[in-house]
Amino acid sequence: MSGIAGWVDFDRDLTPEAATVRAMVDTLAHRGPDGEGDWIQGHAALAHRRLALLEVENGVQPVVHATDGGPVAVLTLDGAITNHVELRRELAAKGHRFTGHGDGDGEVALHAYLEWGGEFLTRLEGLFALAVWDERRQELLLARDRLGVKPLCYYRTPSGLLFGSEPKALLAHPSVEPVVDADGLRELFAHSRKPGTGVFRGICEVLPGHALLVRRPGTAHRRYWSLPARPHTDSLETMVATVRRLLSAKQSGPGPLRSFSVNFAGYAETFEPHPTMRATPDAPFAELAARHIGTEHTEILLDTAVLTDPDVHAAALRSQDAPSPLGDMDVSLLLFFEALRSAGITAVLSGETADEVFNGYFWAYEPRHSNSTTFPWVSFERGHDAAAGGLGCSLVDLGLRKELDFMGYADQHYRDALAEVPHTDGESSEERRAREITYLALTRWAPTHLDRADRMSMAHGVQLHPPFCDRALVEYVYNVPAALKRVNGQEKSLLRAAVADLLPEPVLDRRKSAYPTTQPGSAGLMPVDNFSGNEEVPCDLR
Repeated sequence: MSGIAGWVDFDRDLTPEAATVRAMVDTLAHRGPDGEGDWIQGHAALAHRRLALLEVENGVQPVVHATDGGPVAVLTLDGAITNHVELRRELAAKGHRFTGHGDGDGEVALHAYLEWGGEFLTRLEGLFALAVWDERRQELLLARDRLGVKPLCYYRTPSGLLFGSEPKALLAHPSVEPVVDADGLRELFAHSRKPGTGVFRGICEVLPGHALLVRRPGTAHRRYWSLPARPHTDSLETMVATVRRLLSAKQSGPGPLRSFSVNFAGYAETFEPHPTMRATPDAPFAELAARHIGTEHTEILLDTAVLTDPDVHAAALRSQDAPSPLGDMDVSLLLFFEALRSAGITAVLSGETADEVFNGYFWAYEPRHSNSTTFPWVSFERGHDAAAGGLGCSLVDLGLRKELDFMGYADQHYRDALAEVPHTDGESSEERRAREITYLALTRWAPTHLDRADRMSMAHGVQLHPPFCDRALVEYVYNVPAALKRVNGQEKSLLRAAVADLLPEPVLDRRKSAYPTTQPGSAGLMPVDNFSGNEEVPCDLR
């Protein structure tokens, strides 16, 4: 659980560049406030910031495997390998010896690389972004987990490559300039993340489920995982039992389970239902669920002063390295994780991607959006003048808007994404389209929200674990026919059935409600939806 950064240069010895490498990783101190380390030798430099969790109290990175002849390979890792115990046992049976002094997950991952080479990624479960420098082959391998829960970006140089958990680490290097070109602007406003791209010129992201191999001759991408399309023949009873099994986990740690929710001062008193986004306020249902389950529950209550504080808005911007169209949703999430860290919480479970996996969004099944000729969420946005070309586009000069062609950019991205979708033989047109919508949601919609959740949580040194991103769960539910995920018109009915005995009936039957935002009269704030785009707004992007 950490931040990672590094530099490979095949034309020079990087040993004298230790200060630059440390400056890069120091920009990630928020991701790892509990320690730091680096390894610099010859053409490679790897650095790490550590977030200490209960299960990894003495983790030390980068992890180095050496023989009498010197270093063999070095690894730095952000995240958690959830099957590290099983892998360690298997590798030990093959003759690998573990020191026990390094990071548990990192040492296991490094030995897995030494045993299986690049194929080791197919054996790792969990959420991770990692870098391996192979001293023997003089090559660097970068990789991300299958859904891209953990971030990892890079910047090519004439003689190598820079990498880091966040763009700010790359921008700390003197060779990288914070320039946003036309494509960067298109990506910033499109609200349909194009995998691998970034906002700043030259800064790219390692693709989810991919490895990037960096050698002296150049770089090469290799996919190690993709969503598999398989025939599905399980009965509804079997499906419910399988989902329950895949989601089951044992509680660890002493004392009662703790739970948290966010709310705004005056929100319940002035709440106004929205026809598609939220029908009821969250707080009563959160309290009901907490009492039923028996958690020690805390509501984080935010008021006007803190939600409108310019310093907090600036912090939210800096945490993401670029402006975001989500407004007070970003600010409230940042404050939520600040409160958790202040309470001594360093790791939490989150429901991210449950809607993508189980088809919870209304646009996934509402025909005018699900059958549109663009991304379904973009189709919904185009029904609102202020977001016609993407969220926030009304802030852009009309002439520049036409020149950049935000709509054309998003629509071409949609067509390219559609060409990737795997199918099975014999699918009806309805089944085929439903599979496409789920694929688009998981690969183009989810990355925006996973990245936002990672940045806001790690800005305060809180590790977010999203169990709905589990590979086995995602692969299984991806192949469940859409009609069985929405029985009797109830969204996420399969998930509801799998946990029916765990929740009180009002919570179980509640209609999906989006992440809360401020409303007119709530804490005296104007909602983002009501902003016309014609007002002048001061903006400092430094």
